[in-house]
Amino acid sequence: MSETRPVPRRESPWGRPEGDHREPKAHRCNDRAEDVIQVTENPLACFEGNPFKTVPGPFKLFWQCMRSKPGEESTEPFTYLQLDPPTREVKLE
Repeated sequence: MSETRPVPRRESPWGRPEGDHREPKAHRCNDRAEDVIQVTENPLACFEGNPFKTVPGPFKLFWQCMRSKPGEESTEPFTYLQLDPPTREVKLE
C-alpha cells in the first residue's frame, strides 16, 4: 500500500514547532488517485483512443477506495501505474 512509501515533506520558512516530530503519511487511496492522474496528465490523452474507455476504470477504483473503510480497499490491479496491486492483510484468530 502507499502508506509504507515515504511522503516528501515541504519545509516551512517558519520551521516546525518545538517537539513536533510527526511525519507525513500518505492517504491510503493516493495510488488510486495517481492512477487517474496518469490518464489525464498527458495533454494528448483525450485524443489517444476513447477517453470514455480510459478514464472511468481508474476513477471507479479511486472512488471505491475513497468510500471504503480502511482495510477494505479494492485489490484490483492498477491500470497505468507500474505498481503491484494492493493486497489485503488477513488476520487469523
